Amino acid sequence: MSVCLSCSGLLAFHPLWFPSLCSHFSVNACLMPVCQLHGAAVTTVEGIGSTKTRLHPVQERIAKAHGSQCGFCTPGMVMSIYTLLRNKPQPTMEEIRETLGGNLCRCTGYRPIIDGYRTFCEVISSFISGFLHAVGESLEPFRLLPLDPTQELIFPPELIRMAELEERATQTFRGERMTWISPISLDELLQLKSQHPQAPVVMGNTNLGLDIKFKGVVHPIIISGFRVRELFEVTEKPEGVCIGAGSSLSTVRSVLEKCVCSLPAEHTQTLAALLEQLSHVAGEQIRNVATLGGNVASAYPNSDLNPVLAAGRCSVVLQSREGKREVPLDKDFFVGFGKTVLKPDEIVLSVFIPVSRKGEVVRAFRHAPRKENALATVNAGLRVWFEEGSNVVKEMSVYYGGVGPCTVSAERTVQQVIGRPWNEATLSDAYRALVDEVTLGASAPGGKVMFRRSLTLSLLFRFYLHVLQHLKDTVRPPSVTWFYPTYLIPSEQLSAVERLPNIIQPSYHEFQDVPSGQSEQDPVGRAVQHQAALSHATGEAVYCDDFPRTQGELFLSVVTSARAHARITHIDVSRALSMPGVVDVFTADDIPGKKFRSFTGIDEEILAQGEVTCVGQMVCAVVADTKPHAKLASAAVKVHYEDLPDRIFTVEEAVEKRSFFLPQREIQRGDVTKAFQEADHIYEGEIRLGGQEHFYMETQSMLVIPLGEEKEMKVYASTQHPTMVQEAVAETLGIPSSRVSCHVKRIGGAFGGKLSKTSILASITALAAWRSERPVRCVLDRGEDMLITGARHPVLGKYKVGFMSDGRITAADVRYYANAGHTPDDSVLVIEKILLHMDNAYNILNLRGQSAACKTNLPSNTAFRGFGVPQTPWCSAGQLKRSEVSASFMILDIREKNLYKETSLTHYKMEFDPEVLLRCWEECKERSELDRRRLDVARFNQQNRWKKRGIALIPLKYGVGFAEGFLNQAAALVHIYKDGSVLVSHGGTEMGQGIHTKVQQVASRELDVPLSMIHISETSTSSVPNTCPSAASIGTDVNGMAVKDACQTLYKSLEPIRKQDPNGTWQSWCMCVCVSIRGHDLYMDWVKQEGRPYAYFTYSACCSEVELDCLTGEYRTVRTDLVADIGRSINPAIDIGQIEGAFMQGLGLYTMEELKFSPSGVLYTRGPGQYKIPAVCDVPLQFNVYLLSGSHNPHAIYSSKGVGEPTVFLGCSVFFALKEAVAAARSDAGLSGPFTLHSPATPERACIACGTRFTQMIPETETAQPWALELP
Repeated sequence: MSVCLSCSGLLAFHPLWFPSLCSHFSVNACLMPVCQLHGAAVTTVEGIGSTKTRLHPVQERIAKAHGSQCGFCTPGMVMSIYTLLRNKPQPTMEEIRETLGGNLCRCTGYRPIIDGYRTFCEVISSFISGFLHAVGESLEPFRLLPLDPTQELIFPPELIRMAELEERATQTFRGERMTWISPISLDELLQLKSQHPQAPVVMGNTNLGLDIKFKGVVHPIIISGFRVRELFEVTEKPEGVCIGAGSSLSTVRSVLEKCVCSLPAEHTQTLAALLEQLSHVAGEQIRNVATLGGNVASAYPNSDLNPVLAAGRCSVVLQSREGKREVPLDKDFFVGFGKTVLKPDEIVLSVFIPVSRKGEVVRAFRHAPRKENALATVNAGLRVWFEEGSNVVKEMSVYYGGVGPCTVSAERTVQQVIGRPWNEATLSDAYRALVDEVTLGASAPGGKVMFRRSLTLSLLFRFYLHVLQHLKDTVRPPSVTWFYPTYLIPSEQLSAVERLPNIIQPSYHEFQDVPSGQSEQDPVGRAVQHQAALSHATGEAVYCDDFPRTQGELFLSVVTSARAHARITHIDVSRALSMPGVVDVFTADDIPGKKFRSFTGIDEEILAQGEVTCVGQMVCAVVADTKPHAKLASAAVKVHYEDLPDRIFTVEEAVEKRSFFLPQREIQRGDVTKAFQEADHIYEGEIRLGGQEHFYMETQSMLVIPLGEEKEMKVYASTQHPTMVQEAVAETLGIPSSRVSCHVKRIGGAFGGKLSKTSILASITALAAWRSERPVRCVLDRGEDMLITGARHPVLGKYKVGFMSDGRITAADVRYYANAGHTPDDSVLVIEKILLHMDNAYNILNLRGQSAACKTNLPSNTAFRGFGVPQTPWCSAGQLKRSEVSASFMILDIREKNLYKETSLTHYKMEFDPEVLLRCWEECKERSELDRRRLDVARFNQQNRWKKRGIALIPLKYGVGFAEGFLNQAAALVHIYKDGSVLVSHGGTEMGQGIHTKVQQVASRELDVPLSMIHISETSTSSVPNTCPSAASIGTDVNGMAVKDACQTLYKSLEPIRKQDPNGTWQSWCMCVCVSIRGHDLYMDWVKQEGRPYAYFTYSACCSEVELDCLTGEYRTVRTDLVADIGRSINPAIDIGQIEGAFMQGLGLYTMEELKFSPSGVLYTRGPGQYKIPAVCDVPLQFNVYLLSGSHNPHAIYSSKGVGEPTVFLGCSVFFALKEAVAAARSDAGLSGPFTLHSPATPERACIACGTRFTQMIPETETAQPWALELP
């Protein structure tokens, strides 16, 4: 259960049953109770089209636009747009963007999805030429299936008959622990509430469902009000509108839109403010089921609607069996966290929203970690009522959410304003009062104390300017001009009330040209559609947990540590074993083979033995007949601890206590000490980069089936490294690897997170299957996954940099400290790669680097796309930015001056030619129109006080491959059957990167047969043994080469047959099998500090421009231009998709995504509600990608280059553009010199760094333990 919307479906009810509901609406399957679906027509992605019958246009277009990579989120995208088209066959681009606003994707970067669905819009001609150049001709209108609304599914006749004939009656559903009662009348609902006052009344299940799922809340009785019509009634009156508490937020929005259109403008202030908030509340699927009454009654402190309802003089009608009462929705209604004045037996019947009065102004504001579909950090509802014809305040309300345990009324602040004219002097007094009135302690839940307090001031200031605008338009008498300037807002201040840009512009994507002499049948270099794209779009694609349940199958749930560092004194499993459905509970003592796994030469326990060293470490496992039974039983296991001293969480603590995993690494070239002595300027500082959760859409999943003889085990797993899983299972069970086969059909995203921990989880699951002699399935929930599996390494970089007055860097000395967590995992390899990439694209002749993996009591961090590279060049770029302060050059000139210019040696003595790097740099400058836009940015910043722009151009040199030579190899098995069809097996796993598609293209070229005759079924250790991980961007390099060799050998073996029968067909020649292996010979000697750790380099350059709201720290990426060297692309559409997806992942790393741990080491951010990855709203408004032409690579297949990882780093172009914008804001605030902006540059950090007068008004908080740890 989550809010990623991958499980979106469509619901429809007959109007006789639910007249207030729209005809079709999308929902989250994971949040919609089945008990609530009586009479509903449910449509899932499988129901609208398939590859076996016919495709629906919405499925076809996302596939043809290359909008599917791993495919796990694709059905949700399809159903979101399908629902929109059912209600509006010709939507606007804004409606498409809003519809997709709640859907999450970790692979694509969203751009191809948007472009594919843009074709449903009425107007597409403005972008069609550049767009079609990007996707080939596959989306030309005449090539697409037409959308014909008359051919859509009808409402099922049997449900119509049921609605017309069936007598409505109360429904009761009974489960093991809960009873669900669904009454049909208000009287019956009130009777039930009277009998069961503690029973919750559920409507949309958006709050209760999450509590039950993630917090283990149990309600013996649940009352559903979904079928009580009185809760959905809407009544419009001259004095306002009364909306039933059961009305969904989407219905409320429709009602308010109608009222705003029909009422005079002066009566719509509150209605319009509510509409503004509703457009940002959650995603459409949540708004379709979440209710107005639920929002009020839940009384969450950061509710977006409650502050506006309270400020707008709204009231609620409460009812019980004793009668009705109308209560104002004001400060007295909310009495604490999640508490209101409702009595236990009362329900919210309706909410009354009054029309605004003449001279009244109401506004709503909010700020959230992500622009859309995110809970607010702080929100506000503000209202002011003026004396008629003047600017003297008669009445005022100011309510905030997110700054207390419930909605907060700033009454003392309001008293500073009432009776006074609306001007800066009045508001200045209000600001001072607000600082004293709305306070937060240093350890306040949610943290961000200074930021949240400053937002209360910023939002009040923004309201002040909005009201000035309103007064200018409404108060000035036509014949009087002398006081008009009172309401004029200075032009440079207008930016405070203007929105950030949000219109997605047409983007341009330039492919490489296919050689003129290439055969039309040869698919290499062409934009071939992902081989599983249609299966993704139709829901036919099979993932690990899609395999059907088998007879006797069991489910496994792990028990994790609740302490960061403690001795296990006792594990009590008695209660768990006595629970229904439980088959087994086992610990490390029950492992028959090895009780540990060895990564980088250091052992990691499979299950904790005697001691735990982080919260989330796996202690034991429970096996039961169903997932709910296993989860309940695992919660019943009691682990007793004795806390141990000296917990370590941060790298500073690790350095102080010398807590490291060995070896530490060091590398040096030149005479660093002498170079510092000769430098004109020296700077020392530190840069921090936070961790990043993989957030693959498909969580860790595996199914282990004992075959019943010869101790054989068949493992189906979502893993990047089938051989590692095979070896781990064999070692854990103490059996030969030949008895274990691991199978991978496809993976729903991985990014490095499905390597080491997957093998441990598979070992535990295999042990359960071994002991029970039954199939066992393990699928982690999102929260479990995030807690157990680790993330990207947070890094602290301490640097000393020497440079000359002309901007040349002559010396750099950097120490990198990576927070490894409690076990080594891949951390030593990560810190090695950090050092190998510390130069990035810059030729620093005197360079020294040291790196250490810090051992802490946090979950082990692990491999992640880029594997240390996103952390280290970012640090290098930060050093250059710091150098700008004293050099008389702009940062762009400093970067350019220090680039590698000619054939050079890296700091590890590997020779390379930077010619392609310089081409990328120059082409990116030209394509991005950098010189002109720098002037435009300077002009914009001069004219706007509260919005600032920044632009940054960043280069990249990225080494592709593993420094360990044995990892750069692959194997392939190619079968050619008598009918001419070809079956290819190779060692790479398909996780969205398109490796199967590219391998098919290779086989097609080498065998000279159409793609349609080539099939790839799965990756299996029984077909291709001793595989290497699908990682480090070398999957196509090595597996493609292995397939090429195998095909060439086969094709050569057919040569005598072809000569004997030159007029024969392919089918008549075929009958053969072959295996081939190929690898790069790479190494790194850390003693000599030299080597050839990479087969080749790939180069890129990226220019990004942002616009920053200085009052809130929110920003938009206005434009990104990216030039990438990928050699000769095998499939440009797939490669551009990888580039865009990696860039967006980097954008999240450097500007959005935050992992938060409690002071005791507990991960707070365990799910999409707390952890925000980029969404559609975060895509650059114009995103142009150019594949560099004329680049060649003799070290990889067909002169191509690895593409999956490098451009993650280029997301930092947005970070440095933000830093430029912040610098401009600081200049306006009278601040100069270096300033701190760590990564991620969240709105909190950006806002505080801007140093506005509002942030400066917030006093330092008292010394206390903060809510969250400051990592790394």
